[in-house]
Amino acid sequence: MDRLDGKVAIVTGAAAGIGEATARRFAAEGASVLLTDISEEGEAVAASIGAKAVFAQQDVTDEARWEEIIALALATWGRLDILVNNAGISMFGVVTNLSFAQWKRCISVDLDSVFLGTRAAIPAMRQSGGGSIINMSSMAGITGQRTLSAYCAAKGGVRFFSKAVALDCADAGDNIRVNSVHPGIIDTPIFRATTDDQRRSPVGPEPLSPDLLAGMVTPMKRAGRAEDIAAACAYLASDDAAFVTGTELIVDGGSCAA
Repeated sequence: MDRLDGKVAIVTGAAAGIGEATARRFAAEGASVLLTDISEEGEAVAASIGAKAVFAQQDVTDEARWEEIIALALATWGRLDILVNNAGISMFGVVTNLSFAQWKRCISVDLDSVFLGTRAAIPAMRQSGGGSIINMSSMAGITGQRTLSAYCAAKGGVRFFSKAVALDCADAGDNIRVNSVHPGIIDTPIFRATTDDQRRSPVGPEPLSPDLLAGMVTPMKRAGRAEDIAAACAYLASDDAAFVTGTELIVDGGSCAA
């Protein structure tokens, strides 16, 4: 459990769910971790991780704040090796019921923030001799999903943005790898916080639990755990993935294979 020993990571959306699990896994693997989130609950998460973790509040759509976050990591630990662009939101609704404001909000949080974070991190990683950028997409970035047109557009954008930047970095010879991770149905607080209407079963009146929904659409017949995604991120962040760039790691219990 020391694959990330001596490395410095930033994980956005780290107050709960996949981001929290990833920050904890990175610290367990030896990394120092800057946790960011728009929610101040990330402060308690960082404190529970211990001395290797620091929290900073961040709106990931704020361009200027990204420069401050990168500067904080450098001032605290002197380098930056890993960025996990994890912060995101869901946006449900058939396209005719979506407002332009809703569309723009989803694209801003789920896609624009990935651009801002990646662009801000690359110069710092070059100073450190390289790094790994991990952009959180979704199985909705691989296949279309009903009532998720805005979310699919954003997460598909994350997938192909990651590929393009991976090629740019490879051409530059800067030893920066860029990949995307594509979770399926994961039992997280964000999933459970979606409204009953958004989780309504197509075959019955009751809201769907993560496991019930996963049992309907996932070959492995269960929801994933945040720790499953954290493990994928730890692999991509480590030197075990030294020859892995420009690709997508799908962690969905087989959903996209079906």
